[in-house]
Amino acid sequence: MSFRCLVFSVLLCLSASGLLAIENFHQAFPIVEPDPGHTKLRLSREGLETIRRITNPIAAIAVIGPYRSGKSFLLNQLLSLSCDEGFGVGHMRDTKTKGIWVWGNPVEMEIDGSRTSVFYLDTEGFESIGKSNVYDDRIFALATVMSSVLIYNLPETIREADISRLSFAVELAEEFYGRVKGQDVAFEPAKLVWLIQRDFLQGKSVQEMVHDALQRVPNDKGDKNIDMVNQIRNSLAIMGDNSTAFSLPQPHLLRTKLCDMKDEELDPIYVKRREQLKKLVASVTRPKIVQGKFLNGNEFVAFMEQILEALNKGEIPSTGSLVEVFNKGILERCLKLYNERMAKVRLPLPEQSLQDAHERSKKEAMDVFDVQHFGRQHAKKSVMQLDEEIQEAYKNVIMANEYQSSKICESLYTRCEDKMDQLQVLRLPSMAKFNAGFLQCNQSFAHECVGPSKANYEQRMMKMLGKSRSLFIKEYNHRLFNWLVAFSLVMVVVGRFILKFIMIEMGAWVLFIFLETYTRMFWSAESLYYNPVWHFIVSTWETLVYSPVLDLDRYEIFSHTLKEFCAVVTSI
Repeated sequence: MSFRCLVFSVLLCLSASGLLAIENFHQAFPIVEPDPGHTKLRLSREGLETIRRITNPIAAIAVIGPYRSGKSFLLNQLLSLSCDEGFGVGHMRDTKTKGIWVWGNPVEMEIDGSRTSVFYLDTEGFESIGKSNVYDDRIFALATVMSSVLIYNLPETIREADISRLSFAVELAEEFYGRVKGQDVAFEPAKLVWLIQRDFLQGKSVQEMVHDALQRVPNDKGDKNIDMVNQIRNSLAIMGDNSTAFSLPQPHLLRTKLCDMKDEELDPIYVKRREQLKKLVASVTRPKIVQGKFLNGNEFVAFMEQILEALNKGEIPSTGSLVEVFNKGILERCLKLYNERMAKVRLPLPEQSLQDAHERSKKEAMDVFDVQHFGRQHAKKSVMQLDEEIQEAYKNVIMANEYQSSKICESLYTRCEDKMDQLQVLRLPSMAKFNAGFLQCNQSFAHECVGPSKANYEQRMMKMLGKSRSLFIKEYNHRLFNWLVAFSLVMVVVGRFILKFIMIEMGAWVLFIFLETYTRMFWSAESLYYNPVWHFIVSTWETLVYSPVLDLDRYEIFSHTLKEFCAVVTSI
C-alpha cells in the first residue's frame, strides 16, 4: 500500500507541474484565472498546454459581454457542441466561467491558403457580483488583444455602458493599429462583431441600430463622462471598416431549458441565423499576426504572457503598460545595436568626431526602433527611454575616450620628455640633431595625441619643449667651445705625429689660437658666440657631426674614443 501511495503521489506531482501529457482535449480548459483577490489575472499552465502543442498559425475567437448573457451557450452553438460536452453553462446568479477558458480541440480552417488552428475562447462576464471594474477591464483588454475575432454579445440593446467598455479597444486601435500601411504592424486588430440578441429591431437593421448607438449625444452641460463616451463613439465610427453587426433572435422562450433542446425544438429563424453567424465569423477570421508574423502555439502563449504582464502592471490596465512591455525587447535590441556600432569606433577620437559617430549610431538605432516599435502616442515614452539609455551608454564611451586619450597623450609626453633628456647629453653636441629630435617629438605628438586630453597635454608639451630647448641652447655653445679646443689640440697631434701632414697641424693651431686669444681679448667665451667666424665654425661642425645620412654621435666607439683622446690631450 505504501508503494502505491508513493507512486500516486509522484503522478499527482507530475500532473500538477504539467509534465504529464493531457490525453483528452475534447473539453474546455482554463487558460487565465483570477487571483485570490479577483482583481488581477494569472495564467493556468494546464490550459496553455492545449495551445502550445499547435504548430500551425493560430486564430482566436473570443466572446465577451455581460454575465448571464448566454456567451457559453453561444460558443457551444458555434462549435456544434451540447452543453454536457462543451463550455459549462450556468443558470444560477453566480457566473459559471471564471477568467478565460479555451476549447481544447481547435477548429482547423484553410485561410488564404494557410492551414489555421482556430481556438474558441469563453470569457468571464462583466458586472457580476463580487468583482471590481478593474478586473472586468483586464478580462476585456486581454480578450481584445489576443483574439482575431471579438464577438461582443449584447442582450436586447446597446447601452452607454457597453460603449464605454470599448474604450480600451479604441485606445488599442489608435495606439497599435494606426501604423503606416506597408510596414509591419504591432499586431492585427480583432474584427469586432456586435452581436445583438433580440427578436424585434423595430423596423431597423442591426447595422442601423449600431450606427444610431454610435451617434454623438448632445452635451450642453459639458458632462465629462458624456464627453468621454462621445470620443469613444467617434473613434468607433472611424473604425467602422473593422467592425460588423449581426442580430440573433432568442432560440426559445424557455431559456433555462435550452441545453436540453435539439435543433428541431429551437426557433427555425434562430437556427438559420446561427448558421449565417458561423459563416460570418469564419469569413472574418484571420491568423493572429504579431509584427508581420503568424503565431504558432508556443509563440501565442509567449504573446499572452507579455500581454498579461502588461495588464497586471499598476492599479489599472493601460495601453501604456502594454506598449512598454512589448517595446522592452525592441528597446534592448536597439540599445545593443548602438553599443555594437560604438564598439567599432577606435578610441581615442577628437570630441567632434566622437560626437559624429554617436549621432550616426543613435540615428541608426532610432530608425530601427521607429520601424519595429509598438504603439504611437505611448511609444513616445519608450522613445524617451531609449534616448536616455543611449545617452547613458554615450557617457561611458566619453569616459573611455577620455581615459584612452589621457593614456596615449601621457605616453607620448613621457616619450618626448625622455627624448629631450637624451638630447641634452649628446656626446657630440649638435643643434641640428636636437632640432630634428625636437621636430619629430612635436609632429608625433600633434599627430598621435588625440581626444579631449590633447589641449591639456599640448600646454604641458609646449612648456617642456621650450624649457628643454632653452637649456640645450644655453649649454650648447659652452660644450661646443670646449669640444673645439680639445679637438684642435687633437688635430695638432694627429697632423704632426700620425698623418705627418703640416697643413692639418697648421689649421689646428690656427683654430686653437683663435679660440684661446679671442676669449682672452674679450674676457668671455659668450662674446665669441656672436662672431661671424664662430657661426662659420658652428656650421662646419654641424655638417661634420650630424646629417640625415651620417650621425657621428650614433657611433659609440668613435665618439667615446674621441672623447677619451681629447681628455688625454687636454690633460697634457
